Amino acid sequence: MSARFAEESAEAIPLHLLAPDDIPDELPSLTAAQRAWVTHLGFSGKAGEAVSLADTEGAPAMVLVGLGTARDRARERFAAGAAIAGLPKGTYRIAATPGGAAGHEIALGYLLACYRFDRYRTQPGPEAALVAPDGCDANRLEQIAAAEFLTRDLINTPAEDMGPDALEAALRGLAGRYGGEVNSTEGAALIAANLPLIHTVGRAAARAPRLLDMTWGENGPALTLVGKGVCFDTGGLNLKPSASMGLMKKDMGGAATVLGLARMIMAANMPLRLRVLIPAVENAISGNAFRPGDILTARNGLTVEINNTDAEGRLVLADALALASETPPDLLVSMATLTGAARVAVGPDLAPFYTDDEALAAALATAAGAVADPVWRMPFHEPYETMIEPGIADLDNAPKGGFAGSITAALFLRRFVADTPRYAHFDIYGWQPSAAPARPKGGVGQGARCLFEALPKVLGL
Repeated sequence: MSARFAEESAEAIPLHLLAPDDIPDELPSLTAAQRAWVTHLGFSGKAGEAVSLADTEGAPAMVLVGLGTARDRARERFAAGAAIAGLPKGTYRIAATPGGAAGHEIALGYLLACYRFDRYRTQPGPEAALVAPDGCDANRLEQIAAAEFLTRDLINTPAEDMGPDALEAALRGLAGRYGGEVNSTEGAALIAANLPLIHTVGRAAARAPRLLDMTWGENGPALTLVGKGVCFDTGGLNLKPSASMGLMKKDMGGAATVLGLARMIMAANMPLRLRVLIPAVENAISGNAFRPGDILTARNGLTVEINNTDAEGRLVLADALALASETPPDLLVSMATLTGAARVAVGPDLAPFYTDDEALAAALATAAGAVADPVWRMPFHEPYETMIEPGIADLDNAPKGGFAGSITAALFLRRFVADTPRYAHFDIYGWQPSAAPARPKGGVGQGARCLFEALPKVLGL
């Protein structure tokens, strides 16, 4: 599905966006009947509040939409845009656009609130159509929304219909639309291609594991995106309890988010050379499943002791990152629904990221605020390196003790990044646990808009 702005119309109903402090100035401009109606309804300008007003003939005259206070807007991003999407059938235009990023956020919030996951059940979309606000790049916002919808659709689709083969089909469809090229290394060919960890994690599944490799663009700086594509995670022989397994269709959320970001980049025709690497597997159980206690050798020669088969995401990412580092890009980014420890640390709404590059970290922090895509920097804390060194092998995939799980996972991944000037790892959740404005319960992209906003500065585009 897609969401688009309406064409300009002389009959579009004006929207007046008001913060609580704006109401005393706005009310005198209304008719006596309109003022009485607004007072009767108790309109206070809180975020997402909306009141429709009629003219003397009873026809729609305007809608007042609450912006809330600055604190409200920080807590309830997209509330005003979602309120617009929920208005009665009609075409609307914003009479006075809040300046800068706020106007873009409201417009994007409207588009994102149009999302419906309708693959398995018809769901009517919003009836309100919005004319793109003055000063907004309508096409850019529509493409960002379309990319987010792609990410949400991929995550929301159950594993029966979103295995490694379906993830490959999604990537090929994206590449075909924008002129990218895709290579897939599948099954036993992974061993011959020296991608042993990807093969080992996925070999027990009925659908073959694979490494998906897309390239796009011929000029400009090189950007490589690596997304964890574990299409379902049973935990392997360290089987997850049912309560933990129920959401594991979302364990390919890193791949889904990377595909959404790639779509943004290609739709914008950014002047760069893009590479997307997705290790696509299912962590399943059968007679040939890998075992606790096994020692595996990764693509770059490092040995890994398996202390928990449920810590499989870092294994498939390790091979992909080692491959990416053999042709060092100007920026390397990995995205993964990697650890529960990240959720304990920052909750489901923040996307923690790791980088050693101060300029990159600063650019991401600035971009996150500009596009309402919250991220939080976490440390590559050097003293914890010993926690991922078991002694019997170079690395431990699941350090004992339970401390600093997201940090130790990030440190593990960094061991497979060599000779790359800039690297960032995002440990995302990829799921909205309860509905929020423009973010229904279900799959959600995290960090992609932030990265998209930051790339021109980071790569000097």
